[in-house]
Amino acid sequence: MLRGSAVLLAVAALASCSQTKVKIVVSDAPGAQIVVKAYEVNHLEVVDTLSADAQGGCSYKASIAEGDPMFHYIYYNDRRIASMLLKKGDKVLVNADTLGNYVVSGSEESVRLQEVEQKYNDFSREMKELTGKLTATSDDASALKLRREMTEKYIAYYRQAIRFVMENPRSLTVVPVFYQRVGSDLPVFAQSSDAIVFNNICDSLATVYPKSKYVRSLRSDAQKRLNTLNISSQLGEAEEIGYLDIELPDVNSKLVKLSEVEAKVKVIHFWNPADPAQKMFNQDILIPVYKDYKDRGVEFYCIALDADKAEWAGVVKSQKLEWINVCDVQAAASKYVSMYNVQNLPTSYFICNEELAGADVKDEASLRRHLDNLLKK
Repeated sequence: MLRGSAVLLAVAALASCSQTKVKIVVSDAPGAQIVVKAYEVNHLEVVDTLSADAQGGCSYKASIAEGDPMFHYIYYNDRRIASMLLKKGDKVLVNADTLGNYVVSGSEESVRLQEVEQKYNDFSREMKELTGKLTATSDDASALKLRREMTEKYIAYYRQAIRFVMENPRSLTVVPVFYQRVGSDLPVFAQSSDAIVFNNICDSLATVYPKSKYVRSLRSDAQKRLNTLNISSQLGEAEEIGYLDIELPDVNSKLVKLSEVEAKVKVIHFWNPADPAQKMFNQDILIPVYKDYKDRGVEFYCIALDADKAEWAGVVKSQKLEWINVCDVQAAASKYVSMYNVQNLPTSYFICNEELAGADVKDEASLRRHLDNLLKK
């Protein structure tokens, strides 16, 4: 039997072995201050502030409860340079630079998290580059090509993200994936039906991590997402119909799906009914053009971006707008604004033979000319 002091030493040694230890090397920041923060669901909390040695090395110990892993992030000059998902007893080594490139070892979950972040960062960088090119171009054909490329990348990444969470239902690394965004506005998981995936993954995670605050938060958010608009067809059918679908309520609160509009040429028109100039655009340009083209296979799908549905409905009635009128009360925050990269109002897009087409509509003559060209195809 162990005597008193020996017992205490054995217990201390056992506790030391089960501690989570992290060594950090930021080779291009010798002597720098390194900050470690923990993700507490709705905020970041500083865990430790470290001083790197002459080789950029430092270390810390983390108190991680059994069965309750924690996300820890490493910061240099307010820039996140590495991420970890730590379990009790992990012995982790992080080699990083000040630009955010890093390699982690000693933690299976942290390695998986690093791979997830790298793929997301690559996707975000590609989308940012395409957005920059789209903003800079004034050529309709180039703009259309860029929008199609952005749509394809968006859909491909969404499917990749779905595949990852379905293949890793018992790993907490799926949690940040569910909250990834395209730019600052559009969630990668934008469909209301994604709430089903959220709940299924939560069920799996709860069997492994019943105490996890991250799982509780994820389940709560899954319930909220059930209230979001269903845009499943935009991602599920995008390759088939060649554009991202839209589904919004008309003046009778009936949902109208863009893909179900039957016409050779569909005109998608984003506008603001509170703007007198845009109401004049309806009166002076859209109404006369629609009367001449509605029997030639052209239909307008006009999207009012207005939180005041009553005012919008009043404008539709007073102007006697005969085409398909729908309203998005999210206004400028509408996901469709992001998806179609609407920069100004009014803005029009065209769909011909189920393919997205672009054109700069400045006046009645340019609108008629473009419709004539599309109808010849």
